[in-house]
Amino acid sequence: MFIAAHRAEWDRLSALVRRQNSLRGPETDELITLYQRVATHLSMVRSQAPDPALVERLSALTASARGAVTGSHAPAWREVGLFFTQRLPAAMYRAWPWWVPTAAVFLLVTAGLAAWVANDPTVQASIAAPEEVRQLTKAGGDFETYYSSSPASSFAARVWTNNAWVAAGCLMLGVLGGVPVVLMLAVNAVNVGVSGGLMFAAGRGDAFLGLIAPHGLLELTALFVAAGTGLKLGWTVIDPGGLPRAQALARQGRTVVLMALGLTCVLFVSGLIEAYVTPSKLPTEARIGIGIAAEAAFLVYVFWLGRKAAKAGVTGDLDEQYAGDTAPVSS
Repeated sequence: MFIAAHRAEWDRLSALVRRQNSLRGPETDELITLYQRVATHLSMVRSQAPDPALVERLSALTASARGAVTGSHAPAWREVGLFFTQRLPAAMYRAWPWWVPTAAVFLLVTAGLAAWVANDPTVQASIAAPEEVRQLTKAGGDFETYYSSSPASSFAARVWTNNAWVAAGCLMLGVLGGVPVVLMLAVNAVNVGVSGGLMFAAGRGDAFLGLIAPHGLLELTALFVAAGTGLKLGWTVIDPGGLPRAQALARQGRTVVLMALGLTCVLFVSGLIEAYVTPSKLPTEARIGIGIAAEAAFLVYVFWLGRKAAKAGVTGDLDEQYAGDTAPVSS
């Protein structure tokens, strides 16, 4: 009796589900109404007359109708693919007016500091005792042995973790007006500049470049991207660009989080190069060539794939369904 009374509704719901992509407004309303009714029927059958065959039929129908009403979710693998092929490169490309100048300033300051240290014995003497400088710069000294001081796997993990923390700090702490980002860049510039200056002063500039370039090109570029994005976040605090400050910060903050995830992967690659290529027995030209190839691949990723995605309207922000609701504001 129950089946006879409601069979027509079940059949109608099944027909609407099959045509879900071509339904008009009234039919969509009917689909929702019938879905709710059939869900009630299923509950009644389960509690009063649990016929296994009928429960199975109504369960399958209800599940299909629920999918038609709520919409299907993209598979996780598709979201991952979109992240790496569109959102991440688009975010990096859109941020280039911030991180490319950051890179230029960093390199100029580092080169100037290295030249100053290399050409001024007084500065060299103020950095460390002559014996300590010799221990650092000589063949087989501390600068060279650092890259083989631990097993490659543990060294890669340690370097990756450290670099990821530095990049995350540049990204997240940028909200404090960008001041912490500038300080982090300054510390790194001093480290690279002083080490390079001492190595060049000892006549071992070729060894310095041969050890820094393989991993340093990609590693520093990732740092520049993080720093530039962090500075952009800090500027958003000052100038939200016509949006309410909270809304502008939320949008840029979501992009920062996505950037952090992406740069973690980039730094993983540079960490592998630093652990396995930098201290290897390969000729210097081959090691530097690997570093240049990795850097070139990254720049193509950003400026070709990222530009393409940005031109298609990809912003690097989350989709609306994940970003959350935005309170309306008056214009």
